[in-house]
Amino acid sequence: MRDESVFDELKEECGVFGIAGHPDAAKLTYYGLHALQHRGQESAGIVATDGTDFHHHRSMGLVNEVFNQDILDGLKGSTAIGHVRYSTSGESLVTNAQPLVFHNAVVGQLALATNGNLVHSERQKQELEAEGAVFRTSSDTEVIAHLIARSTAHYLEDAVKEALNQLTGAYALLILTNDSLMVAQDPHGLRPLSMGMLGDAYVFSSETCAFDVIGAETLRAVKPGELVVLDGWGLRTQRFADPAPRSVCSFEYIYFARPDSDIDGINVHSARKQLGRQLFEEAPVKADLVTGVPDSSTSAAIGFAEAAGIPYELGLIKNRYVGRTFIQPSQELREQGVKMKLSAVRKVVEGKRVVMIDDSIVRGTTSRRIVRMLREAGATQVHVRISSPPVKYPCFYGIDTADRKQLIASDRSVGEIREIIGADSLSFLSEKGLIEAVGRPRETETCGHCLACFNGNYPTTIDEEEPVAVEGRRG
Repeated sequence: MRDESVFDELKEECGVFGIAGHPDAAKLTYYGLHALQHRGQESAGIVATDGTDFHHHRSMGLVNEVFNQDILDGLKGSTAIGHVRYSTSGESLVTNAQPLVFHNAVVGQLALATNGNLVHSERQKQELEAEGAVFRTSSDTEVIAHLIARSTAHYLEDAVKEALNQLTGAYALLILTNDSLMVAQDPHGLRPLSMGMLGDAYVFSSETCAFDVIGAETLRAVKPGELVVLDGWGLRTQRFADPAPRSVCSFEYIYFARPDSDIDGINVHSARKQLGRQLFEEAPVKADLVTGVPDSSTSAAIGFAEAAGIPYELGLIKNRYVGRTFIQPSQELREQGVKMKLSAVRKVVEGKRVVMIDDSIVRGTTSRRIVRMLREAGATQVHVRISSPPVKYPCFYGIDTADRKQLIASDRSVGEIREIIGADSLSFLSEKGLIEAVGRPRETETCGHCLACFNGNYPTTIDEEEPVAVEGRRG
């Protein structure tokens, strides 16, 4: 079960990792998934091929809970793909754990792993079922497999391109067969996906931090609308769609990605520090110390403190040994659950004017509890600064946000939110400040960012009459 009643932070859907041309492909994929564990903690899986057969294992749990040495030894082959998942579409069941494995009459075995969400997948699923397709999971990734299977193309590449051109939404996709690995990025480049090399082996990952773990060199980001194919003829790239204006998810820089990852050549930690500096420029405040809500807000808090010329302190400490779930049969125990996961350092904040930096406010419940926690620890003032604009609209591209009516900023002013969370002052970063702080090359008016959750301008067509849009589910 998800711990949404304690913390209301945004949750990313998953992470993907793939490697082709290495004798220890599965074991390196295991290490890569470890590096991507922050992107999904509910299930993990690896599929490897020795050129003749698939060897695969997936289960619920963290990467080190799902795999052991004996299991990894059985995943034989020089090409493998892996996945970590946070279930935002479909139930939290092993049947929805990825990579998903299928048998195709033309190409034989087929495995798919994806990060993102297909906007119109519910409608496509109904259409495919009407034509006789039988779905084994509730994940929208299975829609891709059925579209490939339905293609009349003679070659797998053509079938994949035909399927991809029927999709709308966000996806960083890995497709494995016994003799090839295919990698695709949606035409808007909404989800991050990078390519690297380890010796003669090619490596792909949702984040570059996984390359560092295995000692691989980062080459470049997979381009929007690009299909990369690795097979017996080597590596080749082609476009399955004309690239649309780049719209990488802004929250990769703000919250999701690990600080040691680079997205399109921009280091995440450096970008977050700059978000904090920009936040101070837009909303300065007189205070005695700055603290960040660990861990994603630490970099922004350091940047804010440096710009303000006041100390950064560990005023809030995260307990890293609390399990992923916590039984909360009453409101009183739910409140206690916050203190188990996060605590204020009394000797640091007592008698001080505190600036609390956080990356976002979703429903407002977490911010309210943390502000109260700081006050109970003796803070004389608590000023809240958020290193992103207000989240006013749901995401349809792979982030588990609530329905719009549950987003505290959807119909409230900053002043009203301040009163609800009990802060002495509250300010959010502006959209312009976000774009300038991250510093992406100015390709478009949004400089390559998706800002839909802030302003409602979605980069793809959104049909809010579809069940997937109304419920805000992800695949």
